[in-house]
Amino acid sequence: MTLLTIPEIKRAAQAQESRVEASFHAQADAVTPKQTRDGKPYWELTAADAEGKLTLRAWSDSPAYAFCESLPQGAFVEVEGEFSAHPAFGVEARRWTGRILEETEVELLLGGPASLREKQARDFETIRTLLGSIADPRLHAICRTFLEEFGERFRRTAAARTYHHARRGGLVEHVAQMLRAADALAGVYPQLNRDLLLSGVFFHDCGKLWECCPEPRGFAMPYDERGELIGHISIGIEVINALWRKIFASEEAAGWSALTPSSEDVRNHLIHLIAAHHGEMAFGSPVLPKTPEAIALHHIDNLDAKLEMMSAAYATGASVAPRILERVRPLPANLVVPLAKFTPEA
Repeated sequence: MTLLTIPEIKRAAQAQESRVEASFHAQADAVTPKQTRDGKPYWELTAADAEGKLTLRAWSDSPAYAFCESLPQGAFVEVEGEFSAHPAFGVEARRWTGRILEETEVELLLGGPASLREKQARDFETIRTLLGSIADPRLHAICRTFLEEFGERFRRTAAARTYHHARRGGLVEHVAQMLRAADALAGVYPQLNRDLLLSGVFFHDCGKLWECCPEPRGFAMPYDERGELIGHISIGIEVINALWRKIFASEEAAGWSALTPSSEDVRNHLIHLIAAHHGEMAFGSPVLPKTPEAIALHHIDNLDAKLEMMSAAYATGASVAPRILERVRPLPANLVVPLAKFTPEA
């Protein structure tokens, strides 16, 4: 039986009228006993891989019921069955069975599909290259120090729990694409402080390392008390201040007192980018964007998030009419298939 990823199964089920026979490897994100209104027991298994989640149900008269009954949350499993798209409930599995994965299979699963591993590796190199081009030694040092201390955690963190880049390593993808956009925008608008903008992009979601970070071995994102009490924007400000104190206590900072702009101004403007990147107080920013770099960062962040949401919706969204897809929240409306690019004749 063909081994697919969860998004591949969803796309195949949405595209075909008949059932898709396939298997996938995933982690048991949640295993929950439930009952129907009539009191019929069943298990609900939420499975997660590197790119998506799928909820399966095991009824009391199915072989999967006993499997779920003894399945610990967080276990790595193979699910094999028939998958089809339901107009109201999304993709469902029928006549499915499960087994626990071998350790070699788990290691492959945690790395993600080859295409995703390669993309995230390229994106991480983009981050290193663009941060390496920052001329201001203070901003260069704080970016480098963050990667030295938190690089491994950064590389597995998601950009969100839902909506966009909500997967292991998603923050690397999000930040890399934003850095490319910021670098291009700085060339179009020379009044922008490129060093500050790139640093702000890099740090804007650094608090997500304590709000949306999967476990070292897994795809589940356990809730973190610090993330719940403080939130990623406040955590990001705390991280900036802690790293700033550290680099200024080093020998490297000995000659920085005479630099212009002053180090305190640089720190304040960097913190402002973190604090204002949601754009509105109603969306969690404690202050509104008040500098060109803060405005640019907010819109770059919003653009990349929205385009990622649209890309996912085009891949898995339900069709309501020819070339029209059903609305996927939080996008504001139904989606229309985009216009194909013009290709000149030879």
